[in-house]
Amino acid sequence: MKALGKIGFALSVFALISPAILFFLWTLSLALKNEVDNMAFPPVFIPNPPTLANFAQVLEKNNFLQYAWNSVIVSFSATGLALLLGVPAGFGIAKSKASRAAALIMIARVTPGLSYLIPLFLIFQWLGLTGTLAPLVITHLVITVPIVVWVMIGFFEGLPAELEEAALVDGATIWQAFRHVALPLARPGITVATILAFIFSWNNFIFGVVLAGRETRTLPVAVYNVLTFEQVSWGPLAAAALMVTAPVLILTLIAQKEIVTGLTAGGVKGG
Repeated sequence: MKALGKIGFALSVFALISPAILFFLWTLSLALKNEVDNMAFPPVFIPNPPTLANFAQVLEKNNFLQYAWNSVIVSFSATGLALLLGVPAGFGIAKSKASRAAALIMIARVTPGLSYLIPLFLIFQWLGLTGTLAPLVITHLVITVPIVVWVMIGFFEGLPAELEEAALVDGATIWQAFRHVALPLARPGITVATILAFIFSWNNFIFGVVLAGRETRTLPVAVYNVLTFEQVSWGPLAAAALMVTAPVLILTLIAQKEIVTGLTAGGVKGG
């Protein structure tokens, strides 16, 4: 019975992840084939021979490296600012047991970014900042700050209150207790919050397509630029999609143990 249970679990996991694996392999196949093979019927799945021409075309014709640099600046800046603001905010909300503030953070997290876009666009237009990277960094805080705060609330709620109380009795201020006691213990949560905030910022499309200029677009917008009205070139489109996905995929694979450990610890402690 135990062996059957393991087999059933393995089959269930495979059934859940197989569509994602299939789509990724199909995208990889499109990126490594020429357009003749991509349009062939019946479909040609295995490239023969594989080609890197689609990747070269994306790099040559779409200013892709500039967009990649823009994404790096925006995502790292938005993630860093979110940590600077969100970690202390999560500590304050957790220790003051401000459940209403936590609920507001959750509402901000699940609210579509499009709801903020129009007023923010008008403000940036009035300030003359449209077409620069500053609006993208600021608007991405709408995404990253709630993620960081929500993750950190769960971690700080699970920390033993006796440790901070002992620091306060010994003469430490609340800020010193946060920096020297709570912050080191919450390192797994900070790691998880950093990775999640970076991924969501990197993948954001709607803010980049509206607020960015020709020279300040981010990588998701670069994929959109590969599309043409006359004909969809599946090879370059798939190559661009893989190049956008690669950093996030590599980061997730490298940090998967930290993500699982951090989320599990936060869930157990926060519960």
